[in-house]
Amino acid sequence: MPRRRGRPGLMGTMARTAVVAGTANATVGAMNRRQANKQAQAQQQSAAQQPAPAPAPQPAPAPAPAPAAPATGDDLMDKLTQLSELKNAGVLTDEEFAAAKAKLLA
Repeated sequence: MPRRRGRPGLMGTMARTAVVAGTANATVGAMNRRQANKQAQAQQQSAAQQPAPAPAPQPAPAPAPAPAAPATGDDLMDKLTQLSELKNAGVLTDEEFAAAKAKLLA
C-alpha cells in the first residue's frame, strides 16, 4: 500500500480533532481545579486572619421613674399604671418593674 501524501483522510482528521479536544478539556479542567484550590486557600487564610466580630453593644437600661415623695390614693394608681405601661412597652425589665413598684408601695 503506497503511503499517502498531502492531507490526512477522514479518519486521520477525526483522530487529530479528538486528541486536540481531549487535551483542551484536560487543560481547562486542571486550570479550574487549581483556581478553585487557590480561592479556597485564600478564603481560609482570610478567615483565620480576621478578628472575631465584636459583640453588639447592649442598650443602656432605662432609668426607673422614682417618686420624690410617697404617693397616695389616685396618684399611686397613676404611677403604677405608668410603670405597667412601660413594662408592657418593653422599656422596663421585670426586675426594674418590681424594684420601682416596691419603691412606690413602700
